[in-house]
Amino acid sequence: MKTIDKIPTTKIGRTTELVKTGVKVGGNYLKYYSKKAINPNTTRDQLNENNAADIYDGLKNLKGSALKVAQMLSMEKNILPNAYVEKFSLAQFSVPPLSAPLVRRTFKKYHGQYPEDLYDTFATQSVNAASIGQVHKASKDGKKLAVKIQYPGVADSISSDLAMVKPIAIRMFNLKGKDSDKYFQELEGKLLEETDYVLEVQQSKEITGACSKIPNLTFPKYYEELSSKRIITMDWMDGVHLSEFAKQNTDQEKANKIGQALWDFYMYQMHILKAVHADPHPGNFLIDKDDNLIAIDFGCVKKVPLEFYTPYFELAEKENIENPEFFALKMFELEILRKDDSPEERAFFSELFHEMLSLFTTPFQMDTFDFADEKFWGAITELSEKYSKDTELRKMNGNRGSKHFLYINRTFFGLYNLLHDLGATIRVKNFEKYL
Repeated sequence: MKTIDKIPTTKIGRTTELVKTGVKVGGNYLKYYSKKAINPNTTRDQLNENNAADIYDGLKNLKGSALKVAQMLSMEKNILPNAYVEKFSLAQFSVPPLSAPLVRRTFKKYHGQYPEDLYDTFATQSVNAASIGQVHKASKDGKKLAVKIQYPGVADSISSDLAMVKPIAIRMFNLKGKDSDKYFQELEGKLLEETDYVLEVQQSKEITGACSKIPNLTFPKYYEELSSKRIITMDWMDGVHLSEFAKQNTDQEKANKIGQALWDFYMYQMHILKAVHADPHPGNFLIDKDDNLIAIDFGCVKKVPLEFYTPYFELAEKENIENPEFFALKMFELEILRKDDSPEERAFFSELFHEMLSLFTTPFQMDTFDFADEKFWGAITELSEKYSKDTELRKMNGNRGSKHFLYINRTFFGLYNLLHDLGATIRVKNFEKYL
């Protein structure tokens, strides 16, 4: 794979790259409308493919939060056209890495030493490059190690990157007014946390220590003396990415074993720790030779305040969803309904969220749940398509819900998708045995 010798780190340099991308996207629209004028039956499929490719190509050279947003969007399989999902999913664990000279310079800048001065062996060619950092193989005192190095300039460019992405997101999700700021502040705060590798090591040790009692689940050990604010050293873990395992696996027992470990891991964090690994994409999970789940990368951890946790999970219970007065009360507590809503807005969003919650909370209302159930996934797709085409929704203010929804919903949609990829059947309350 082609390597990168330089990353734009100034606001002007990064803006210039995005402007180039915008020009390409504009050209794609001109081609599309020209073809449409000649042939009215021309679909948007080719336009989506061209735009997805050009946007991804621009973001992958920038790295950082702009690419991280693309990675997050790749998990929204029911919002974006498939062309974007497929292309943006490459941001999970397949982007051009830094060149060997840039790796050495970056390491020296962050750690005060070159990597060969710190480790017995260090491979300058990365084994995994993602949105915020890349991973290298190393060894010291007979131990195989994974060394994660943050890309230069990433932490300093978060605010300006998000300012550039904000207009696109506002249009895509129909956000209006100053109220949308709370979502961007939440996103910016989490991205800043992800660039603080001292915090990541601390979070990693806290969560892995608490969840070590869950069977068929394992974690790397972290080495603080070999880590710093922009570098993390941990055990090298042998395994294949979860998505790769899921594609080749034909053993239902293995799928259920791994799926149960994944479900219990998330339920324990959510219900007991009230803090959760909020980046559940396939690149953050490996499967070892004994079919154990390996969880890595705890840079994005979302703490769940009680004032959000309580009404959120109260609405996971069917009798509460079906109680109109209780349901309305929780809609206000979760900031989905607002005091300044018109009667039409209140009726519209009550119906929308009642329909969504009735479907998405289905797994919590069962003793066991089969995430391979295509009826369930078909219903999700149908509901997404229904509201994506709803002209009334476009007229409404899309600023709906507490800021905490941003990462909690992302966590559950990501978890559901991973379990669907595995085709796992899980026992819903199984995590309670580890309390």
